[in-house]
Amino acid sequence: MKHVITLLVENVPGVLARVVGLVSGRGYNIESLNVGPTYDPTKSRMTMKVPGDDRVLEQVTKQLNKLVDVIKVTDLTKERYLNRELILVEVAATQGKRAEVAQLAGLCKADVVSVQPNSMTIQLVGEQDQIRDFLALLKPYKILDLSRSGVIAVARAE
Repeated sequence: MKHVITLLVENVPGVLARVVGLVSGRGYNIESLNVGPTYDPTKSRMTMKVPGDDRVLEQVTKQLNKLVDVIKVTDLTKERYLNRELILVEVAATQGKRAEVAQLAGLCKADVVSVQPNSMTIQLVGEQDQIRDFLALLKPYKILDLSRSGVIAVARAE
């Protein structure tokens, strides 16, 4: 199972290294990691997507809560939450294929942000499933380069 874990942390040097060290030290790979300041510049929000067993991830969550600079840890996996990810993908597209690729991007609510002689760069912001589906649709066009922001998430209000 893939867990989406958010942490509210003090915005001080070394916090990221301690968090990543704790998670990787337990033998877990962090599939995606996003860190940024919150409305309060003294605090940052970290969002991690970590594959793993429920029981062991619960232990990791408890250990994260014990770190000095960690204010709050939330495993959103079994809660209602909103998630988004940004991708920039460069796709091979000669002049004859550009309209077809642009039409596909439009159908998926993506934007063409750059056109080069033999390729196009497309931007998409969406939920994880939407990103996965869009990338699958682009495979026949040959993906030349891909950059992903990693997932960001917030719990939904009850």
